[in-house]
Amino acid sequence: MRTMPFNSRDTFYKSIFGSVEAHKSFKLSVLLPRDGYVKGVVAVFNKDNEKTLSFEMLDDRNNLEGNFYTRSVEVSLEEGLYFYHFLAYTVDGERKLVNVGRGYGDFEPKSGTDFQLTVYKKGFKTPLHTRGGIIYQIFPDRFYKADISLNYPKDRYIKSNWDETPEYTQNDTFKCLGNDYFCGNLKGIEQKLGYIASLGVTMIYLNPIFEAHSNHRYNTADYFKIDPLLGSEEDFISLCKAAKRYNIDIILDGVFSHTGDDSIYFNAKKRYGEGGAFNSKDSEYYSWYKFKEDGKDYHSWWGVKSLPEVNENNPSFTEFITGEKGVIRYWMRRGASGFRLDVADELPDAFLDRVRIAVKSENADGYLLGEVWEDATNKISYGERRRFLRGMQLDSVMNYPFANAIINFVCGGDGNDFSESVMTVLENYPSEALCNLMNHIGTHDTARILTRLAGEPAGDRKRAWQAEQKLTPKQYLMGKRLLKMAALLQYTLVGIPSLYYGDEVGLTGYGDPFCRATFPWGKEDTELLDFYKTLGKERRNCTAFKGVNLEFLAVGLGFVVFRRFDENSSAIIGVNRWEEAEKITLDLDLSGYKTVFGNPPERNTITINGKDIIFLINK
Repeated sequence: MRTMPFNSRDTFYKSIFGSVEAHKSFKLSVLLPRDGYVKGVVAVFNKDNEKTLSFEMLDDRNNLEGNFYTRSVEVSLEEGLYFYHFLAYTVDGERKLVNVGRGYGDFEPKSGTDFQLTVYKKGFKTPLHTRGGIIYQIFPDRFYKADISLNYPKDRYIKSNWDETPEYTQNDTFKCLGNDYFCGNLKGIEQKLGYIASLGVTMIYLNPIFEAHSNHRYNTADYFKIDPLLGSEEDFISLCKAAKRYNIDIILDGVFSHTGDDSIYFNAKKRYGEGGAFNSKDSEYYSWYKFKEDGKDYHSWWGVKSLPEVNENNPSFTEFITGEKGVIRYWMRRGASGFRLDVADELPDAFLDRVRIAVKSENADGYLLGEVWEDATNKISYGERRRFLRGMQLDSVMNYPFANAIINFVCGGDGNDFSESVMTVLENYPSEALCNLMNHIGTHDTARILTRLAGEPAGDRKRAWQAEQKLTPKQYLMGKRLLKMAALLQYTLVGIPSLYYGDEVGLTGYGDPFCRATFPWGKEDTELLDFYKTLGKERRNCTAFKGVNLEFLAVGLGFVVFRRFDENSSAIIGVNRWEEAEKITLDLDLSGYKTVFGNPPERNTITINGKDIIFLINK
């Protein structure tokens, strides 16, 4: 029986769970004592400090819960981000009902906040074909080297041994961080498409591939050229066509908040002749950049002088990226199926609006993903509340909240905190965006997941220390157990799992550049690889993972059990981080479920071994 005055996650109190579409009516109800004297109740919505709306809630005496009755109101709102609470007017004065945590609302607690409600644009749609899929992220220089002839700038340091540790010194010498190349290329990726497909992959996300004078290529030199070490434009077209035969899309990294100083646009080193913004105010590119009063010094990305910032709202730059003959349309016409936007939270709204138009004009099902590390529905950057997921900009974002929740939990965190992190995202994000979340647990920006789970924390230790560290056999085995727990959560939560190349075969390493080591072809951990192949296959074959339905069945300090479901299938996922086995009885008949991993169920009871998982599917 319900006794709380309000619960934002229960459709008894709020008829639509989570975010709502603009101008779509939903019902709010609060539960009040039948013998209490309440003269009136008002639902108060603040549209992110723009305006306040109040809705009087009426008696609903026919809707009774024991000694409680409800007051209800139908609400319809325009697009925006809202924060709301309730005010009850009693004989003793005004009382405020606020969020006390985990969706619960109560009157005048010692602490509490307003509830959040995301109202997204009517008709907001994201790609359907991506849902239920799997992303494979590739750092192109380090995946696979096909035998092709190269014509490259002579100031690049070419590694002769594929298995060497990446260079980690950071200085101006020829052999240093960012200037060592192992020569992985586009043809190499194409040759390994069969392997990638065996993992159940439906999208390949490539770190930057345009000409740039560093191995990470986030310092773009020419947006209209493939970097010569990666191949040619023809190689890119060939890769996209070959990937389509495996039903795999290619997603590019769009780096639009800055360029390289060593580029055709800025040209500080005069690699591209005498022109460029750095050398002349008459350059066609001068207005793109943020020069200071002296005309030579300039604003750069996070103070890195090799990455001069651009003014994305400069009409010339906006047109260059998003126009009819712009960068986005150019590469989508050559086979790209979408873009991941680097540092999306540093790109202005007007520019993001144009990026969406460019992507969707070329392909209505094009995938537009943004790098945002926090909750993308209430993120504030540069003093402004952002509207990434309200229907006019991104399809979805990189899901750092889930990544943090997964890693924290398997490394000793509280299952209740894990479930709360998950439910907060499910409640705040539009369902269209939830289906397309990029659920990663490791990328080119973080230490390898095995090292994060089992290695000694790097702390403030320098790269020289990090380069020498290897997991002991004991650490590696424990890391694998924890990784299987983390990967199962990653692959079964709402959204699309993103597998960082090499994690599936046991690559280790601390942060940049050690998380960007070469793929260990011929030295794979085949037991771990088989686990990932099974996980990918079962995920792809279960339609429940295409949608957003998720319910937690059991949560404790050291374990979580939840269900994913749709009208055709259901999956039970359990993770136990305790050393001892956990036996859990569920209010669910498990007789028709197939056991993918873990112990078979006994009627309605599951047993999860210590530091282990259970994965059941009924379809």
